[in-house]
Amino acid sequence: MTQQAEPETQFLEQLGQRVRTMRAMRGMSRKVLAKASGISERYIAQLESGKGNVSIVLLRRVSAAMDKQVEDLIPAAETSPDWPVIRDLIRTATPAQIAQAKDILSGGDAARANREFAGIALIGLRGAGKSTLGKLLAKKIGWPFVELNREVERINGLSVAEIMALYGQEGFRRMEQTALTQVLTNSEPVVLATGGSIVSEPVTFDLLLSSFYTVWLRAKPEEHMGRVRKQGDMRPMESDRSDMQELRTILLSREPLYARAAAEVHTADLTIDEAAARLYDAVAPIVAKQSPMPRAVAMR
Repeated sequence: MTQQAEPETQFLEQLGQRVRTMRAMRGMSRKVLAKASGISERYIAQLESGKGNVSIVLLRRVSAAMDKQVEDLIPAAETSPDWPVIRDLIRTATPAQIAQAKDILSGGDAARANREFAGIALIGLRGAGKSTLGKLLAKKIGWPFVELNREVERINGLSVAEIMALYGQEGFRRMEQTALTQVLTNSEPVVLATGGSIVSEPVTFDLLLSSFYTVWLRAKPEEHMGRVRKQGDMRPMESDRSDMQELRTILLSREPLYARAAAEVHTADLTIDEAAARLYDAVAPIVAKQSPMPRAVAMR
């Protein structure tokens, strides 16, 4: 019985084969590729045989020498043979052309017209108060409150921690997108609290932005940290020495994505009641559009 190769070995073998195939397609000998890339012919032979654990810098030099993109060499799931063409066209497309392409791929105007307003979604880093303020807002305006991570757990019968351990980030992201799609089937608008990292999955985040009125809840890094510690959740901030720096790095990397929200609510130095009132003020016009006389608005 032949023993299956380790994933790393398979990856290197597939990588080597892709380099070899692409070099042949370009009509380049190893000697020519070596000269163009500045990498020894011997090392290229090792790479093509699956025995060269190449660094990303050297791989970039190999791809550039063949006038290709690095991703063209990386073994991945099979995609449409048209994908390289589409990718290159997108790289040179105007913003208007990209918007038109997105519209077509997402189903066009008809699909978007059939997608009803799904509610108000709260985004932001862990400890922003999405669950606490979301519940208060939902109660005030009379809408159901949904926490997306809890929906992921309910649908799959596993905790988020268990999903991460069994399926990793990629598996969790697929389940998160499925859960969001199911939330969109609700017959009435909801207040949705999302996970802090939902912005890192482009398709899921785009679906959220196009279906909900999104609000970014902002706070000071120190407030995020304090709230997370009270929750007993240290992911990924376990080291007392580096936890604040890690949080700042995460926040800095996500800020451009969070900033795509329709509105921002700053909760720094506010009590829960004050933050809840500020959130309500931010969404009151949207709530009013959904019902001529919302109960909570009429009571105000």
